[in-house]
Parts: sequence; C-alpha cells; structure tokens
Amino acid sequence: MNELNREKLYRTLTSLDIFVDRSLRLKPKSATLSGFHYNRDLIYAATANTYLETVGNKADSIHLTIKSVPISNIYWEYLKMVKLLGKRCKLEEKQVMLALDYTDEEFYGKVETFWIYGWTGKKGVTGKFKFLTCALVNGDLKIPLLSIPIHMGCSMARDVAFCLSLVKPLVGSIELVLFDRGFYSKDLMLTLTRCEYPYLIFVPKNAKVKSELEEMAKDERKTIHYEFKLNKDKTTQKGSTTLAFLKQVFDPKSERDYDWAFATNLEDVDLDHIIGAYKQRWRIETGFRIQDEARIKSKSKDVKIRFFYFTYEQALQLIWSVIYKGEVAFKRFLILLNETGKERAEKAERRARGST
Repeated sequence: MNELNREKLYRTLTSLDIFVDRSLRLKPKSATLSGFHYNRDLIYAATANTYLETVGNKADSIHLTIKSVPISNIYWEYLKMVKLLGKRCKLEEKQVMLALDYTDEEFYGKVETFWIYGWTGKKGVTGKFKFLTCALVNGDLKIPLLSIPIHMGCSMARDVAFCLSLVKPLVGSIELVLFDRGFYSKDLMLTLTRCEYPYLIFVPKNAKVKSELEEMAKDERKTIHYEFKLNKDKTTQKGSTTLAFLKQVFDPKSERDYDWAFATNLEDVDLDHIIGAYKQRWRIETGFRIQDEARIKSKSKDVKIRFFYFTYEQALQLIWSVIYKGEVAFKRFLILLNETGKERAEKAERRARGST
C-alpha cells in the first residue's frame, strides 16, 4: 500500500468523517455512531459497488440518521468541501466553463413517491431517481460542484438557476454554461439571460432548424436573431436569443460531416470555436462514468438515502480529482482508501479492547 502517502490517506478519511458528521448532524467522538464508524462501510460499499447491508451491520442506523436531516444539509456540506478543496487550485480565481446535466438511478419496485419517475419496466426497472449536477468542465480540473435531487413537476429553469446561484460564489467568474438539447426551452433561456449567466445550448433539429440548415451550403456558418414569446403564469413574456447554424462541418475523429445548431446569449459568437466549446460539455458525462466506479447500491425508495449515497460518491470523486488524480487511477484510490479505512477501524477496536 505504498503507492500513496499513508498519512495523506488518513487525512482524507478524517475529511470524509467531517463530511458525514456535518451532513447528518452527528457528534464525533461521542457515545453514538458517527462518520468515523459509518465511513468504513460506506467506502467498502463504494469500492465493491455493492449494498451497505452487504459489507456491514450499520445500514439501518445510517438510514435512520439520513432520514432525520433535510436534503439541503447534504448539498450544503458538499459545497463546503468544494470550497475547501478549491483553495488548493485557486478555484475562486478561475474563469470557468460549467455544464449541467441530469443523471438517474434505477429503481425496482412499486413507484409510490413523486421523487421516482415512472419507467417502462424493461429489465425490471419500474422507476428512476433523477439528479441535476453542475460540474466544472474546462481546463485540467474537472469536478462535480453540486448536485440536487429532482422531483416530478419541478421547474427546470428554477432548478438550474438555483444550482448556478450556489456555485457562483465558489469560482472567479462563469465564462459559459453548457447544456445539451434536453435543456432547450424558452423558460430556461429567459431565466439565464435575466440572471446574466452566459449560456450555450445545443438546439434539437426542430422544423425551424431544419428549414434554416436546408438553405445553407456545406461548411457555411451563420447566426440569426430569434425573438420568442413564453406564456407562463397567465402572462406573456418576451425574450430573444441568438441561433447559430453550422452546416456539414467535418469531424476528423469520426470522419463524418455534421450539422450543428446552438442557442446562446453571448454578444460575440465565435463560430470558429463554438463546436469545440460545446464539446467540453461531454466531460460531465465522463464524470458520471467515473462516479459509477464508486456506486453504492440501494433498494431504498427514500430520496434522502439515495441522494446521500449519490453525493458521497461525488465527494470521493472530488477528493480524487483534486488530490490524487496525478498519482493513481480512481478505482485504485478507492481500494487503497478502503484498506486504510479498515486498518484505522481495527486499530480503534484494539484500543477499545485494551481500555476495558
């Protein structure tokens, strides 16, 4: 276990203790269980991609504790961790490019809550929990900055603006916020413009987009001013955006030509680099795949339990990205952290037996 500094791993465990204690309002070094005790099982389950019940006997205890705290407590403590680790890379001074996207977790069973989106039942999946993540995607540092759970009937524009309002104080400035085609909506564009967040949204090929592209020649690029109306809350709101069209642009990686269409509120649209800028968004999906390597399985239908596990997985990814990425692969980091956690727990048990 000499691949990583042992003392540094111990400090990481302490940081995770603090995160769990503060997220769940636990008292460290008290007569009751705390992050010190829960982390052994949490890290083990994340490393093995299994259920907490499989690796230990504290699942019922931590589930009761998670249910007793508000969801906001979990993401506020995660933000504090981002702020603390961000000091290492001067995050508060950086001009950042952000991406927001949804990810989900499968549910098997009877859907009885508005936190679970109904699904087809294919392969036994009857529903899905949904989380909205905001991640930093430009430069060498690619980290999840914040996630929140999403229930049915929510306002996408409000949730996005809420996430950005919490992330904004952590960074120097927001250069651009990237979205895939699922986020293309008049409500979101109006909200982002009013809040003065610069955005770039991939536009689905609707009738208007197809009509514009059909009139263009290969490799042609153009922008148009697009005004729209939004009927919301019994009022009609007016807004505008810039639509950028790029016809049959050659992609050297796939050796194919592609049509592109974007919506943006940037005053100066750089058509030579707009595709490259948007492709940074794909890094958030890479982050989700990395996080899957630390997936803690759960059968719970309680959104608090699901969200705590999800945030804990992102905390592991965050720590690895900022501190360990240059030294070891993420999965290897989890294995070494798990071994250190077991060692720490065994020492504590020996001390406890020696004092009795």
